[in-house]
Amino acid sequence: MALENPRQTATEARLAALTVPQGGWTGPARQNALARLTKMGLPLRRDEYWSFTRPDSLMAPDVPVAKVFDTGEESHLFAARDRLRIVFVDGVFDAEASDELALDGIEIGLLSREANADIHWARDLYGVLETAGQDPVARPFAALNTAAATEGVLIRVTKTPSKPVSLVYYHASETSDAVMHHVVRVESGAELTLLENGPAAARFNKVTEVDVADGAKLHHVRAQGRDHDRRAVTHIFARLGRESVLKSFTMTANGRLTRNEVVVDLKGDDAVVHVAGACVGDGANVGEFHHDDTVFITHDAQGCESRQVFKKVLRNGATGVFQGKILVKAGAQKTDGYQKSQSLLLDGDSQFLAKPELEIYADDVACSHGSTSGAIDEGALFYLRARGVPHGEATDLLTLAFLGEAMDEIEDPDIAAELLARVEAWLARRR
Repeated sequence: MALENPRQTATEARLAALTVPQGGWTGPARQNALARLTKMGLPLRRDEYWSFTRPDSLMAPDVPVAKVFDTGEESHLFAARDRLRIVFVDGVFDAEASDELALDGIEIGLLSREANADIHWARDLYGVLETAGQDPVARPFAALNTAAATEGVLIRVTKTPSKPVSLVYYHASETSDAVMHHVVRVESGAELTLLENGPAAARFNKVTEVDVADGAKLHHVRAQGRDHDRRAVTHIFARLGRESVLKSFTMTANGRLTRNEVVVDLKGDDAVVHVAGACVGDGANVGEFHHDDTVFITHDAQGCESRQVFKKVLRNGATGVFQGKILVKAGAQKTDGYQKSQSLLLDGDSQFLAKPELEIYADDVACSHGSTSGAIDEGALFYLRARGVPHGEATDLLTLAFLGEAMDEIEDPDIAAELLARVEAWLARRR
């Protein structure tokens, strides 16, 4: 009797719980993704890139229950900024809560409304960057997303708009299972700021494919919401043209399990990508906090710059993971690659697991990586206490200072200040 294949069994069970949309311009990409997923299978714990993070709850046919946390505060984040709001509730577009999908210099559509058309500009991107990002590392949840996504925004930027686009995600059902796929194309010479915030669903699978053309810029800032029980796996697949810029920052607070993957391919000379993140996690809320940043940046052109800066603050048994790789291909001379991951452990029960990698096939490069983990500086803490600062406030001040380098990667100082205030409030509630 043949032995059961756990990978195949898990994949078949997950697919049986989904309905793959048919037809339209997304049809070929969905069928391709389904075939690839069936061949590669969903991940197991023994897979190299999942050795630090258990994928079980992300792939179970039944959604683990996630109690709905009061998310009213999500509507206030970025509220002081003039922006175009696009709202989703458990992965479903909310027309009444959203602004009109019209903005100077931008075409905005919804996957749910436009996927059945015969032709669309996003046809040349949907699933294309995700497919390319599967080599050399398989990313099964991204293939699952391309096959089964039912909603997402399709944004084409032809000139710099007057205000940012803001995607707001609300979580309303304890067993919601949202699968969303965004496609963003920034045309040559254009620039866009894309904001995201909110927990989205009990379980969330999101892919964002980003194509930044020659001389274009995309500034991306997201805040992953306050729900304690939520689980999420997200992916950004980006392709950068000549002299283009992509800067992406993610702030994460709470959540039982979060896995953020970023895959960037620098295709044009003198392109720049900065990927950064700040994470604050407390394992006391639901008995578990696990946060995983997995980044893979490929330099495939000359004179390009990449920067990875990730900071994690962990307490009460929380776990943080960083897996970052810089691949410099032959011929990618004058590469400047920088990678830094650090954790601040506020107790002896928390842990930080890091796997930084450099793979270089060019000889005229400047690449470095560093990873550290430690506790609060007792000397600095004593200095603040000696000047009358209470212990809790002193610890918070040092924690905010630790996160500062990652927050500095945000291009807009007003957005950085707003997110820093959100972190400060999170720390104050846990003194």
